[in-house]
Amino acid sequence: MRVVAAENFWGSIARQIGGAHAYVTSIIVNPALDPHSYEPTSADARALAVAQLAIVNGVGYDPWAPRLLAADPLPGRLTLNVGSLFGLREGDNPHRWYDPAEVIGVATRIASDLERLDPRWRRYFAARLGAFVHRGLAAYTNEIATIRARYGGVPVGASESIFALQAPALGLRLMTPPSFMDAISEGTEVTAQDVVTVEHQITARLIRVWIYNSQNVTPEIERLNGLARAAGIPIVRVTETLSPASDSFQQWQVAQLRALAAALHGATGR
Repeated sequence: MRVVAAENFWGSIARQIGGAHAYVTSIIVNPALDPHSYEPTSADARALAVAQLAIVNGVGYDPWAPRLLAADPLPGRLTLNVGSLFGLREGDNPHRWYDPAEVIGVATRIASDLERLDPRWRRYFAARLGAFVHRGLAAYTNEIATIRARYGGVPVGASESIFALQAPALGLRLMTPPSFMDAISEGTEVTAQDVVTVEHQITARLIRVWIYNSQNVTPEIERLNGLARAAGIPIVRVTETLSPASDSFQQWQVAQLRALAAALHGATGR
């Protein structure tokens, strides 16, 4: 079955569940790009045109993907829109792959959609889903539980809303104003009051760790990264897509979580 994911974080999960019975390709794979401003190519349009299962993030993150799918309808095609799956709408936080519970929800839906496309392999897809959730994600869920148990309540800051969905699962206290994170994520103007607040949180060391998205570094974020370094606050880099692109979803996330745990340890001594 031909499966096309707009982004490789969902594509990686689809590949692990589809196994030998799904040919999965992803469109956005370059960790040096900002996916928010991605411009699709004619090759992307051709790939989506023949997709039997298309996976798009939705929530305004990849508006080009539904447009391309609508331009080339394919009888029997299934489209998994992650935002729609969770009842979200444009304006909500689009970074759903940073919510551990929703990761499992999407994986479950992918297995269900693959079964609908080819019911003969129902047991195969169910077994692959079980292996992904219970073995593939084991280190991922263990890292989350460890950070929550050891560093719950530690105040941290983040450059944008990409971290806002993971922070609650980790038990961390995200201090950065949501309006600041949303503005950086969406490329809109940051208010002067929010800038002053974030600067004060860093220079007064009200946060213990600073997390920034290296795929969306504005001059303002570069300046704040410099303030964090000057204040001796550990900085953790996260990305929107797999980095390196050859990693699986869980390899990528575990590496980031371990870097975060090391920074929290350095900041707190725990």
